[in-house]
Amino acid sequence: MTNISSRKKAWPFCLICILLLIPLGASAGVGDIISLLTTITDTLKNGVGQVLSGIQTINTTITNLEQQVVWPVELINQTKASVGQVRAQFSSLAEQVHSIQANSATLVNPAHLESLLRGGQASNLNQIGASYAQVYLPLPEANKATSTQRNLIDADDALALEGMKTATTSDQASKTMLNVADGLEQEAAASAPGSASILSAQAQVANLQGQAMLQKMLAADLRQHAAKMAHANALRKQSAEATRDLRNDMQQILSRP
Repeated sequence: MTNISSRKKAWPFCLICILLLIPLGASAGVGDIISLLTTITDTLKNGVGQVLSGIQTINTTITNLEQQVVWPVELINQTKASVGQVRAQFSSLAEQVHSIQANSATLVNPAHLESLLRGGQASNLNQIGASYAQVYLPLPEANKATSTQRNLIDADDALALEGMKTATTSDQASKTMLNVADGLEQEAAASAPGSASILSAQAQVANLQGQAMLQKMLAADLRQHAAKMAHANALRKQSAEATRDLRNDMQQILSRP
């Protein structure tokens, strides 16, 4: 330690000796350099330093405004905690509700059809038609029913299958929407300040998708009601034709001598 201290004290003395031994022209150059360095240092301290200090003050003011007024950190943390509590409270209940088995069919063919309809898988749509025919019987052959009856049966089967397939697709879409909602809840509980607009945009997109599926279900329901009215009118028309044929037959019988 003594040697290091003595060396530090010797450095200024050596520097003075070197400056004294340097020629006059060289000494003038060193002085200019020292003067230039001094000027630069003063400029950085007084000019640039003040500007940087002002910028730092503005940044601090903006940060305080964002954290205290625009995005209050304390309120955001409280909101996150509230979202977490609500999620913990209702997630388990929602899972219990979704896990309830509502299947009621006991025979093989009806149970298989019900499982397909309640599965909520669009990939099972092709199997629903065959299972439907096993439960509700296939279309009668041409020699076992009139053409009018076959048309009515075929139209009713088509609309019934359409309603079943649409409901299955809707169930799958509902599961997707629930997963999206669950993801938004998780993101809301761990989101950073300023990301509310992004989460809101995602929620709006999910809402539009849900509205589109709701409109699709409403259209399917309207088609079912229209088909019922058309079927009832067809039966009335058949009854009118049968009454006309009966009247003609009775007239022919009564007109015989």
